[in-house]
Amino acid sequence: MSPENIIQLLTSELEGVVPKSSWGETSLFYNPNNLLPNGVYFCTIKEKNGDNDKASDLDRDSVFRVSIGAGKAHYEQLFGARPKRPEKGGIVDTGHDFTKLNELMPHPIYAWMSWVQILSPTKSTFDSVLPIIKDAHASAVVKFNKKTKST
Repeated sequence: MSPENIIQLLTSELEGVVPKSSWGETSLFYNPNNLLPNGVYFCTIKEKNGDNDKASDLDRDSVFRVSIGAGKAHYEQLFGARPKRPEKGGIVDTGHDFTKLNELMPHPIYAWMSWVQILSPTKSTFDSVLPIIKDAHASAVVKFNKKTKST
């Protein structure tokens, strides 16, 4: 799968998804009718290293990262207790090889916030991860509705 395939799939299958691209990353927000400046993001697709984000070695040919805000319960079901927040510029200590392709694992920087990642997933692996993305989207809908309730 390509980043474009994934973005197209998620924007067509999930309600209210708005992609926003900047700095080699596309963030997917739940933001129906662009009611909020950005909405609530639940998934990102990153295609290159950042200054403080080199742990996944995204500068390799055709390598990209799908990051998902899995939520605490889902994260802990998959990987156990969340790691401590890394120092600025550091990565979490989970024992994972954050450069490994096509395997769901904690996010190297944001695992402490219950985010997970998968690098360059195949179609079948992406399909197995899609329920986590759908759950993250559902959580974003709830957060969005709380934010917009007073507007």
